[in-house]
Amino acid sequence: MRLNLITAIMVAPLVATVVSPPTFAQQSAAVNKGVVELETTGSDGISVRIAEDLARLIDDGATRRVVPVIGKGSLQNITDLKYLKGIDIAIVQADALNFAKDQRLFPGIDASLTYITKLYNEEFHLLVRPEITKVEDLANLKVNVDSITSGTAITCNNIFQQLRLNVTATHDSQQVALAKLRDGEISGLAFVAGKPAPLFANITRDEGLHFISVPYDAAANSTVYAPTRLAAADYPALVAPDQPVETVAVGTVLMAADLRQVPERSNNVANFVDVFFTEFQSLWKPGNHPKWNEVNLAADFPGWRRYDAAQQWLKRNAQFVGASDPDRLKAMFSAFVDERRRASGGAPMTDKEKNALFEQFRTWAGSHGQ
Repeated sequence: MRLNLITAIMVAPLVATVVSPPTFAQQSAAVNKGVVELETTGSDGISVRIAEDLARLIDDGATRRVVPVIGKGSLQNITDLKYLKGIDIAIVQADALNFAKDQRLFPGIDASLTYITKLYNEEFHLLVRPEITKVEDLANLKVNVDSITSGTAITCNNIFQQLRLNVTATHDSQQVALAKLRDGEISGLAFVAGKPAPLFANITRDEGLHFISVPYDAAANSTVYAPTRLAAADYPALVAPDQPVETVAVGTVLMAADLRQVPERSNNVANFVDVFFTEFQSLWKPGNHPKWNEVNLAADFPGWRRYDAAQQWLKRNAQFVGASDPDRLKAMFSAFVDERRRASGGAPMTDKEKNALFEQFRTWAGSHGQ
């Protein structure tokens, strides 16, 4: 009798803690609940850091989660948004989107893909050997432009065409290209990335590598580029304090896949947008990437349709995001240009010219945190 009592005492706690393990279906449902897969443009730039900031903002430990996926470039990201199972949203360069649309690479792309918001501007970096002093010196020399599906390759093609500059393009990864630049196998390395780009963090002043200016006139006819500069504060080892490097910036956009036939994923993205927009100002706090200070959630992306949930949120909360009526602002800008032209005796600008200048102004304003 005593033995039976001892056995009962020993076994009872074990019996009380036995819990049936969750089924595979239960585990799968829990892990996938609220997941949004966000594709970045690569690890050498800042998009991975931006995705990490968003992941921390969105993740509530139970119902919402962002899973960053490292992509292979803007054009590949567009392809993945269209066709790759699981990719819900992606960071893409504005000029790459317009290139894909203009070249009709993906039929009906402007009807299927939508934008959630314009993001920050990324700067065009042109790092060269010591003997290169200006962009014209690169004529007929080897310049790495990243993979053929990268946004950098598209930006280089646009800018070099405008400059009538012929180079021999190479398509190594940026890390491989940097090693080749140091060894003298190539003369230049082009990279579109938000400053300061991690790729250039370990370059020392005594290596002789340096950035060269890229004339803004090379992209003056585009609405996706804006003038900007690389400063010593961005790259102390590469830019002298009193000699900032003039260059070009290109906008980035957060795009959404066409999920109308996938209700669960569509709801996940809608919930992501609600939290992202509602908590957006917390991304301005220290610890997050400073590029968030450039983002204006209400900024338009001409030629593209905004994601429905984002458009609805902006309509409901216009007073909180300070969204000015874009038509009214555009009309005021047009009147300002006309007045200044008359005052200076200049010829009137056409509506097309004013529209292009207005879009350049808004891109510039984004690059200056306005």
